[in-house]
Amino acid sequence: MNPRTDMINRLNIKTYETMKNLLLTCTLFAFVMIAVPQADAQTPAPKQSEPIALVGGTIHTLAGDVIENGTILFEDGKITAIGSNVNIPSGTRQQNVSGKHIYPGLIDSYSQMGITEIGAVNMTSDVNEQGIINPNVLAERAFHPASRHIPIARSAGILTVITTPGGGLISGQSSAMKTDGWAWDEMTLKSSTGLIVNWPFPSRSDYEDNIQTLRDAFADARSYMKARQAMRSGQAQRHDTDSRWEAMIPVFEGNVPVVVSANEVRQIQDAITWAEEEGVRLIILGGSDAHLVTDHLRSKNIPVIITSVQTSSNRDWESYDARYSLPAKLHEAGVTFAIAGGSSAAYAHRLPYEAGTAAAFGLDADTALRSLTTYPAAILGLDDYVGTLEVGKDASLLITTGNPIEYSTQIEQVYVQGRESDMMDAHRQFYELYREKLDQRNAER
Repeated sequence: MNPRTDMINRLNIKTYETMKNLLLTCTLFAFVMIAVPQADAQTPAPKQSEPIALVGGTIHTLAGDVIENGTILFEDGKITAIGSNVNIPSGTRQQNVSGKHIYPGLIDSYSQMGITEIGAVNMTSDVNEQGIINPNVLAERAFHPASRHIPIARSAGILTVITTPGGGLISGQSSAMKTDGWAWDEMTLKSSTGLIVNWPFPSRSDYEDNIQTLRDAFADARSYMKARQAMRSGQAQRHDTDSRWEAMIPVFEGNVPVVVSANEVRQIQDAITWAEEEGVRLIILGGSDAHLVTDHLRSKNIPVIITSVQTSSNRDWESYDARYSLPAKLHEAGVTFAIAGGSSAAYAHRLPYEAGTAAAFGLDADTALRSLTTYPAAILGLDDYVGTLEVGKDASLLITTGNPIEYSTQIEQVYVQGRESDMMDAHRQFYELYREKLDQRNAER
């Protein structure tokens, strides 16, 4: 066969396969859109336009004592007064919340919210970037503000999500996102909350090679930083910008922590050794075996973001409650931690029950609640904005019938930086839809 003809045939086959896969994906997406009843997209709440005072509720500031029959006043998205004897200025809209509880908004410290929608449809997922070294990837730039998972999470009390990229050795940088707003830029609470590193698995034959690749990436980034510093000081010639290594300069300066996904004992220990060698701040993500190295973690002041409390044990010889009781073990050992669910955006609304499970297996309820509020805020550098209810912080709060980690608690209203959500989401729309169906059937009998 003529070489040119052979090349054309191979290109035609490749094009055919590509088009076939695209057609199958589009068909599946169309089937999902047609077969599943669709809920209307929720309109973001407008910015706060007048002072609001919530009067008569029990306020759990998590920064001090519980305030009975208290008042919290906020304006322009910020808390301006809180206490039992608050002077309410004229022109303030007052809301009576007697018998209700007010809590800080919950924080999901590990999520793919806004960067994935339907697991079976690849075109709706923007989690993984091409290549294995991508420190310059910023999660907020791919954030989809109209995701239907966002209002569902918000109605469950989650007002801040740490949207986290995945894939490769260095996935990119996570971002703290508010769960209300029109566009990714106005929904970004804080960019670059952590550089995400996926620690290699020790059981793989290429374990040492992958660690060396990681070391090489950090060495290249550090060399780049020194070259750019020399250029700016006039001690070296021009050095071209490299977006990958430019993104790592804040890590070396100590402004951005390195969040290492590691679960096994060897992974955690090797990650600690590596972080000390690199001179970077370390946060462990996952930490299934963290209870086996608590002395090491505590002595190095390394926090752990626990994922998936509501899951089974990793090993046959472990007790059934190994993961349920992990937060209590870390707390007892004096290790700083936060609780996150799995990264799935579709299941983010289950986050309060992850902490609730921990409370049922040895962790006191106050600490369990803090693992979704004050602890992640401190670990991820968000405590100037959220985590507690204090004057000067964001008016991101919940009005509830009880503790948010209790399964029976109803979250009646949320405010995100003073934005008053209408509390309607896909789950509630489907509830209303099928409740109407039931009412109609009953009326026909």
